Amino acid sequence: MMMKTARALLASVMVLSAGALISGCQSDPDIDITKLGLETDPPDVLYTQGLANMKAGNMAEAARKFDAIDAQNPFSEWARKALVMSTFVKYRQGRFDDALTSGNRYMAQYPKSKDAAYVQYLVGLTYSKQIVDVTQDQRAAQKTIDAMQAVVDNYPDSEYVDDAQAKIRFARDQLAGKEMQVGRYYMERKEYLAAISRFRIVVEKYPNTNQIEEALARLVEAYYAMGIVDEAQTAAAVLGHNYPDSQWYADSYKLLQSGGAEPRENKGSWIAAAGKKLLLGS
Repeated sequence: MMMKTARALLASVMVLSAGALISGCQSDPDIDITKLGLETDPPDVLYTQGLANMKAGNMAEAARKFDAIDAQNPFSEWARKALVMSTFVKYRQGRFDDALTSGNRYMAQYPKSKDAAYVQYLVGLTYSKQIVDVTQDQRAAQKTIDAMQAVVDNYPDSEYVDDAQAKIRFARDQLAGKEMQVGRYYMERKEYLAAISRFRIVVEKYPNTNQIEEALARLVEAYYAMGIVDEAQTAAAVLGHNYPDSQWYADSYKLLQSGGAEPRENKGSWIAAAGKKLLLGS
């Protein structure tokens, strides 16, 4: 009983002390209350202050203003607007995890709002900024595709669709590049079946990327090295049909000619089926 009373008295003292601190700060012009982590202005004023800080290039202070609105006025219209700006500011700061947290929270709460397309686009941009060299993990590339595809699918009339599609193409090229990088590694080790499985992914899953010509040429090389000449011929034929002026095709043709063969399509091959889709641009 005494312990409970003591805790209650302590809590009362803390509340009174905090009140006195706020009161004292408000009466003392030399003390900035915002530096103590306390915001007392109404949300419209905080929002205006946040925009002013953005314009002045003070992104950290802007983020603090917008976060204060969201914390003090949850689910209000001001909180919704502040969450949009908070996502943007954190993206600009390079605080990518925080930008994704606020952006995804916005989309969960306001998926049909007027700013939803923009926030979804910001989420995609945040992932795209984290895409790394193909020698490293490409999870950010896949997440970019997923986020930007949501822009294309859910907000087809928005102004962000064109750039979203461009970011998707870049991310797909990164994923294809990763498969090629691993495939080349297996080729160097003469592990041809493992290499073929990687090049096949590029041909079937990422046909409209910058990696497709090399992938087909590497299939020619790998199949030929294994003595599976008909598949090598088919890969070369598909490469020649689609990219007749490619140096990769010239090299593949020369490789086949060295063994008395030439490009020729084997219609039962998986490569021939993939080649038809490639010709259709799918």
